[in-house]
Amino acid sequence: MALQILLLLVGIACAQYTADWDSLNSRPLPAWYDQVKFGIFIHWGVFSVPSWGTDFAGGSSGEWFWYNWIVDKDPAYVAFMKTNYAPGYQYQDFANDFTAELFDPHSWAELFRDAGAKYVVLTSKHHEGWTNWNSNYSWNWNSVNMGPHRDLVAEVTDAVRDVGLHMGLYHSLYEWFHPLYLMDKANNYTTSYYVDQVLQPELNEIVMNYKPEIIWADGDWEANDTYWQSTDFLAWLYNDSPVSEVVCVNDRWGEGDQCVNGGYYTCNDRYNPGTLQGHKWENCMTIDRHSWGFRRNAHYFDYLNASEIITQLVSTVSCGGNLLLNVGPTLDGIINPIFRDRLYAIGAWLKVNGEAIYYTDPWRSQNDTLANVWYTAAGETVYAIALSWPKDNVLVLTQPKTSAQTQAIFILDGKGSGIPLGFNPNPLGYGMNITMPNLNVNTNPSTIAWTIKLLNVS
Repeated sequence: MALQILLLLVGIACAQYTADWDSLNSRPLPAWYDQVKFGIFIHWGVFSVPSWGTDFAGGSSGEWFWYNWIVDKDPAYVAFMKTNYAPGYQYQDFANDFTAELFDPHSWAELFRDAGAKYVVLTSKHHEGWTNWNSNYSWNWNSVNMGPHRDLVAEVTDAVRDVGLHMGLYHSLYEWFHPLYLMDKANNYTTSYYVDQVLQPELNEIVMNYKPEIIWADGDWEANDTYWQSTDFLAWLYNDSPVSEVVCVNDRWGEGDQCVNGGYYTCNDRYNPGTLQGHKWENCMTIDRHSWGFRRNAHYFDYLNASEIITQLVSTVSCGGNLLLNVGPTLDGIINPIFRDRLYAIGAWLKVNGEAIYYTDPWRSQNDTLANVWYTAAGETVYAIALSWPKDNVLVLTQPKTSAQTQAIFILDGKGSGIPLGFNPNPLGYGMNITMPNLNVNTNPSTIAWTIKLLNVS
């Protein structure tokens, strides 16, 4: 494995990519990304101050506050502002209250590590244009000149790397109200004032200053990748940047590029096809069903429970994807208890069952639908992850082909302990009926999902 990774890195380092998709798409995805499986997304910005949004199926409410209020003139947002703020109050005024006075980046990093995540993606800039670092191209609309008066990107980056996690940055290509962008848009994107003077310099800043291992692009859909100069940027990123050997990118680089061009595919928000994909992909999703940014008005049932999240993690990994799970901190820098509860629950589950997730590959079959089981594999070992305990204590698997050497082991912890299980092979050669162990509340390692390690099956 070490030799394979070394050869891959050498191949990436030696290759020279040209600014076209045929060349850029030929670049191998750095191996670390597929291995780690689980990351944390963080949406944090000026939108964290109003921290309010409606519950609607589109799922982008809190972080789109400014747009929903000013452009869509959504009656709920208009009424919220009229009720709670003085006449003439502007969105920019919220920046003064984006204080982050309780922000402890080391506490965040330790939480993400304890959740079992292996990488973090922080919002460097969302569509509102606010940058969470002291950008030379966002004067007086950034976290150092205003609000917290802190370089939030630097602090999160340092803390995340201190606990051994990979660090990435989300960056919106467009800005709703930037005058240069609006000028280019009015010119039908035949001019590139915004890209030349804002976007590309900002992308260069975050790469050179923070050396992210992921660039998570977004906000690309209004123009094609020629306008955004995406292929030029990626050619530089892959060839000459300080992260050329390790950086991963997604697929949001211009209208029509999602699920077609780039590094790993995100396709749509909350994308989980439930079937094996032919290209590495990522399921980016939120704990709050309706919003990426924190919402003070969220109801308890707006939050996914731990079982729902682990179901997403298991099915995603089984089908060849990574899960990027979003949390929205508060304006003062707190990750609230309900988010922490979910993250600790995932971490506790991964502490026991992580060997069936990290460094695994999709198996030849992804699931047994009736048994509510998903499969992963590591070398010759197959993992059957049961998302529900069988009512009669017998887990019926239809996919594994057994032999005289087949073993089934119930995983008890992340230290190699397990319980050998009895099973009856299907006389036709495919499938096995596994007798689950008799466990009580004190000895059962989970209340959500359980892993059976299968040896010598095909």
